[in-house]
Amino acid sequence: MFVARETELGEIASATVPAAQGRGRAMLVVGEAGIGKSTLIGEAASRLDGWQVLRAGGIEFESELPYSALHQLCAPVLDHREGLPAPQRNALDTVFGLHAGVTPTPMLVGLAVLGLLSAVGRRRPVFCAVDDVQWIDAGSRQVLAFVAARVAEERVAMVFAARDAATVSELGRLPALTLGGLTDSEALTLLRYRTPLGHEAAIVQRILAEAAGNPLALVEFARDAGPFGLPGDAGHGAVEHRFVSRFRRLPAPARSVLVLAAAEPTGDLVLLRRAMVVQGLDKSDLAAAEDSGLLVIGPRVHFHHPLARSAVYRSTGAGTRRQAHAALAAVTDVDADPDRRAWHQANAITGPDEETAAELERSAGRAQRRGGFAAVAAFLERAARLTPDRSRQVRRLLGAARARLSAGAPSTARELVDEAERLQPDRADRRAARLLRATIDYHVARSIPATIALIDAADVMAPDEVRETYLEAFASLMFSVDEPGRLRRLALHIRERVPQRQPPHPVDLLLQALVEQNLRPADEAIPLMRRTVDAFREHARTPDADPWWMERACVLSVDLGDSDAMEEIVDRQVELARAQGAYAILPHALRFQAVARTIVGRFADAHVCIIEARAVDEAAGTSNLVGSDLMLAAWSGDAARFREIRERLRGWAGVNPAALHYADAVLCNGSGDHGAALTALLLVRDQHRRGAYAVTAFHQELVEAAAYVGRPEEAEDSAQWIGDVARVNPTAWTTGAHQLACAVLDPGLGAQDHYREAISRLAGSRMRVHYARARLLYGEWLRRVGRRTEARVELRAAHDLLGTIGARGFAARAARELDAIGEPTLTDDADPLAGLTARELLVARKVASGAGTKEVAALLFVSPRTIDAHLRNLYRKLGISSRRQLRELLR
Repeated sequence: MFVARETELGEIASATVPAAQGRGRAMLVVGEAGIGKSTLIGEAASRLDGWQVLRAGGIEFESELPYSALHQLCAPVLDHREGLPAPQRNALDTVFGLHAGVTPTPMLVGLAVLGLLSAVGRRRPVFCAVDDVQWIDAGSRQVLAFVAARVAEERVAMVFAARDAATVSELGRLPALTLGGLTDSEALTLLRYRTPLGHEAAIVQRILAEAAGNPLALVEFARDAGPFGLPGDAGHGAVEHRFVSRFRRLPAPARSVLVLAAAEPTGDLVLLRRAMVVQGLDKSDLAAAEDSGLLVIGPRVHFHHPLARSAVYRSTGAGTRRQAHAALAAVTDVDADPDRRAWHQANAITGPDEETAAELERSAGRAQRRGGFAAVAAFLERAARLTPDRSRQVRRLLGAARARLSAGAPSTARELVDEAERLQPDRADRRAARLLRATIDYHVARSIPATIALIDAADVMAPDEVRETYLEAFASLMFSVDEPGRLRRLALHIRERVPQRQPPHPVDLLLQALVEQNLRPADEAIPLMRRTVDAFREHARTPDADPWWMERACVLSVDLGDSDAMEEIVDRQVELARAQGAYAILPHALRFQAVARTIVGRFADAHVCIIEARAVDEAAGTSNLVGSDLMLAAWSGDAARFREIRERLRGWAGVNPAALHYADAVLCNGSGDHGAALTALLLVRDQHRRGAYAVTAFHQELVEAAAYVGRPEEAEDSAQWIGDVARVNPTAWTTGAHQLACAVLDPGLGAQDHYREAISRLAGSRMRVHYARARLLYGEWLRRVGRRTEARVELRAAHDLLGTIGARGFAARAARELDAIGEPTLTDDADPLAGLTARELLVARKVASGAGTKEVAALLFVSPRTIDAHLRNLYRKLGISSRRQLRELLR
């Protein structure tokens, strides 16, 4: 009979009661082994009438098999996946081995599991009980933590049990219930119900003292107390010792059944019986194992307590364990569960065995396709230990190291590289090990020394093998403050060392374009830059395009002043990253999409991109630089926000100072402080002279600032650069910028023709904000030369458009000009969206653009029910009741 911990049961009820009404909860139950976590959660589940109860538990020696705990939890309800969006359904099919597919990320799997539980919850509430979380595989733990953080609008309650909260950091934010020991009174009650108390009072007191309130210890100590009481040891070790003693007193056949059950963690009774046949065991032996009280036979086979399983497995001789694994391997279906069969085979042998090692390597390949990098490493490490050939062993160890790095374990990856190097690899493997070590250090530090070491390691490899390594390192150094000349020397080195493939791939052209951009004059480098951007534009239109390097191609399109290519490529990169679940790329792509939207004057859309990028970061548990936020704040004229972001960026490694000073100049030019703008730009002008970030936009700001403070000589190089770009690559942006540069630097009346030509060129482009600024500059010039009536027209048009865009600094500058000619402006600061949260604003924008509830839910990594809740809240705040009204409001 259960000794009720009614207070603790009430804590769990605080999660289940609201979940039944659609206000889901998740919690963590913590306590030492045997303290009653499983019993408590089981009792709570037994009181849930009409609920779907799903269970999973970690098993210590199976913690590396990919998504094994997720299989246990979701298997009973997998049929509900049919109603999920295709990417989520395909992710579940892939990780559960139902069919091959694109490797899903844990975030996509988490979203799919959330959708699965939400679908089940629409029929009846769901209770998820996950025991021994400290032992479940890393992939399952990451996914379940993701889901637990997003059930607030679901009919789902999740209760996790772990021995120590520190071992399950992913769940550290959940409300925790810590179980302590029973009081003496409760302990005596438990003993009366669970064991025959035929002991003397002194022995009972000894049991109570040694068990220290641990329910499992109480029961086990009382069962085997004997006439003289207990040994002096207590705690986990003593309880496990009791299980071992009971196990060893059993007949040999019953012990063999228990060893098989301990080695077969899925609880498959049919598989257990088949393995028993292999070992010559029968039903009576299974019955004896069950009668021992260690094993529970039902639809699934499980041990009375996880300590009982570990006691049986650990106390058994190595030879007996190998026999059990051999029997289980023999009866595990190679088609249905090849990975577990390979795992059993690996545990059934002692010495090198290439056949088993090769099968483990194949399992690693399957694990990688399912997204389990920790499992890839585990399979390859085990394969390496069983590999007789030294060269193959080295390669498998290096493969395991790469997988550990991908799984976020660089320290373990380094240890595996060390182990491979101790095997005295041949020259090629030695080079590969060096490159891998440098790659690990680079991904950990991202520092200039680590980048240089990566380049040095790449230099000893065949050039065709490290083209993308050079590209990553070179792009990294472009945005770093480094010793003068290093980037140029590296560019010369890459030009000499890396051959050009014929026909070249887009990535080949990108590397060559970056190199030549930093070595040649603008008019000589631009044709190759143009060819590269066009190649990526064409590549982006293909169904199987790789989004990885598209952002760098977008930067080139900004350098070229090609707004059409810029938006097309970055939009396609975001689309591909979403579709492929490439969440390592997606937040960066979204932030560059925000930059692109800002450059053309789509500030509201830029804000939405930034909010979505934050949602991806939050879902992944990562953080990223906020350069796009800084750019938007600068163009918006939000000085307070700009200073706040600038302070956050202070001291961050890898921040591009040229981008910071450019944003500073935009803010200052917008407010009319042209002297401060020029000072900021001159600090980093040399970096832009060698062809760095956003040069067309950079030089535009410098020309305007220098002209307005009466220092036109500072703008000569920039004006020349803009002219070269416009001549070689005549886009609406570059030709408009060139005409505008000529206008502000022209001291005479000839400036008028340049202003009009600039406005004409920009009017037909995407560059709304630059078009509006051109009219502002023209209006300012007209006022200075005394043509007030014409100035009023231009300044009014500029003010209205800049205000609509959200460029408040520039709009205020136009307002001051209008005020100077006696034309006051009225401002309407009422923003109907001001009361919305960032999430509500994103939902509003996406829904107004025509996105469905499921689509928006996928973008925000939440369930459709959560999106419906956001919609209800924002409808209430905006005083509307339909999507049609929302579209009209945001039109």
